[in-house]
Amino acid sequence: MINPSNLTSASSNDPATVNFMSRRLFFLQDIQILELFVALFVFVVIHSLRQKRHHGLAVWPVLGMLPSLVGGLRTNMYEWLTDILCRQNGTFRFKGPLFSSLNCVVTSDPRNLEHLLKSKFPNFPKGPFFRDTVDDLLGNGIFSADDETWQRQRKTASIEFHSAKFRQLTTESLLELVHFRLLPVLENSIEQSLPIDLQDVLLRLTFDNVCMIAFGVDPGCLHPGLPEIPFAKAFEDATEATVQRFVSPTCIWKAMRYLNVGTEKKLKISIKGVDEFAEDVIRTRKKELSMQSDDKKQRSDLLTVFMGLKDEQGQPFSDKFLRDICVNFILAGRDTSSVALSWFFWLLEKNPAVEERILAEICRIVGERAEVKTGECGSPLIFRPEEIKKMDYLQAALSEALRLYPSVPVDHKEVVEDDIFPDGTVLKRGTKVIYAIYSMGRMESIWGKDCKEFKPERWLRDGRFMSESAYKFTAFNGGPRLCLGKDFAYYQMKFAASSIIYRYRVKVVKNHPVEPKLALTMYMKHGLKVNIYRRDESELQRCLKRQL
Repeated sequence: MINPSNLTSASSNDPATVNFMSRRLFFLQDIQILELFVALFVFVVIHSLRQKRHHGLAVWPVLGMLPSLVGGLRTNMYEWLTDILCRQNGTFRFKGPLFSSLNCVVTSDPRNLEHLLKSKFPNFPKGPFFRDTVDDLLGNGIFSADDETWQRQRKTASIEFHSAKFRQLTTESLLELVHFRLLPVLENSIEQSLPIDLQDVLLRLTFDNVCMIAFGVDPGCLHPGLPEIPFAKAFEDATEATVQRFVSPTCIWKAMRYLNVGTEKKLKISIKGVDEFAEDVIRTRKKELSMQSDDKKQRSDLLTVFMGLKDEQGQPFSDKFLRDICVNFILAGRDTSSVALSWFFWLLEKNPAVEERILAEICRIVGERAEVKTGECGSPLIFRPEEIKKMDYLQAALSEALRLYPSVPVDHKEVVEDDIFPDGTVLKRGTKVIYAIYSMGRMESIWGKDCKEFKPERWLRDGRFMSESAYKFTAFNGGPRLCLGKDFAYYQMKFAASSIIYRYRVKVVKNHPVEPKLALTMYMKHGLKVNIYRRDESELQRCLKRQL
């Protein structure tokens, strides 16, 4: 008779059986470890997603909100940011990866903006982080400078901007550029029946304009044939690459700069193109000044004024500082107005009733001319400065375009001493503050339920243009850093826009993609391809007669 215990003993000593039992035991242990990892992963995911309700975005261990930011960068970054701010009542705290530089407070609350731009202005400078990030492009110019360096530049520029010479130069240069360069380019587009990139044309217009009035040079970007200007491409590439630094951990972009790879390599190349242009402008201007006799009438432009000043040590400003002056004022005068006009014409085509009302206003103002009333109107029609000033509805439409598509969509500050925002947000020393100007134009709490509509009427009171608080409409900044060129920008945009609208209809090419590019200013990512059509003379005559 067989003893069962002997079978058990035999089987337990069998190597195959022992191996099978060992594998099964390890398999069970692996299953348990996997289950623990799955359970831990599910817990982390649920916990991180629950943070979204309180913080606005999911907060992941170690990575913080970085995964959400990466997702936002792949879409429309500004709309992504707006959606979060709307959910968080206008302010949220972005938490970057551990030991990164991405931690900041993001706000679109007008109360907070008035606090940081005006009430507590000294406590919220641009700060060392901003200066370090944009230093390669903007250097120590007015956009990035703080304290005495900023004050000196602003005071000098302010005196020049408000001088009678500057206003006269602005008027004369715009007349030259619009009537003898811009309009012929548009006419050429009509004659050849070819679409044109209106954003590119407007960038050329404003670039020529700012160089003529700020540096006393004419780069000729808007000459017939639209010659290739290496600086323009280099400058746009530089602003785009610089913005990438703001959405990357500092250690990453500095490592890329050291290794000269990726966007940092692109930035280095584009900065070289920017520097070459600025250095050529400075060199040419210095040569002209050295050859100029003392009794000859002194030129009135910003660069010449700064060349005649001294630094803190009583020495003439260095070429590096003059280069920074040039680049900063190009950013201020070239990109902002042209980008705003591009979005304006895009919005205008989507809202034909607004275009008709602008045309009616122009005809009413032109109809006040004595020669028009007597039927002796000559051609070409050139708008007078006093007529541009009367175009309230046009200014309202331009302001509405800037509300929805501000030329500078976000801006940056840094906290010097511990503070608290009016909405209760606690700010520790060194905290970076981002104020989202683009998002402000889309907040129902600021502009009402129709905030996403293009509605120029919201800017009118009894038919006259009325500006909003700079802390509600921050396209031109506010407080001590309020844009010095605000009046110049409006005049430039109104003169160019009215000259085009009176003569032409601008139609965006069918299916042309329109979306913002992530850069220091809100370029259209694919430009603005349009077809230009002349207005019938009979249409203009009917419009003028209705206003008489």
